[in-house]
Amino acid sequence: MIEPNNAELSLQAQAQLLGLSRASLYYHPVGPSAQEIACKHRIDELYTEHPFYGSRRMTAVLRREGLSISRPTVQKYMREMGIAGIAGIAPGPNLSKPHPENKVYPYLLRGKHIERPNQVWSIDITYIRLVGGWMYLVAI
Repeated sequence: MIEPNNAELSLQAQAQLLGLSRASLYYHPVGPSAQEIACKHRIDELYTEHPFYGSRRMTAVLRREGLSISRPTVQKYMREMGIAGIAGIAPGPNLSKPHPENKVYPYLLRGKHIERPNQVWSIDITYIRLVGGWMYLVAI
């Protein structure tokens, strides 16, 4: 731990022991500006209303609302906030390829004749994002 008023070790000695540059001891991080926070809040609102908007559409809407913001800045904010635009909705590449370590289970209904109710059951669990949280939809 760096102690600036340590009588035994100077800051230079403490930094050397920790393997840090002495200049990094004097750095104080700067928080985000009020404009950046307001812009991120608006991006979040727009994304909640329209989760299919990408950075291009998001930039166009923000500019129409009077914010002068560039597309790379919108992309950076969306990355920082964990917003992926259309990639959050559309499936990614190679999703149908099985992982080599996954076991392949046999199809158990091959050759079976389903003749009565309750002979075969199935279940599906789906995660659904909501404005105020999330829910799981279970279909049997």
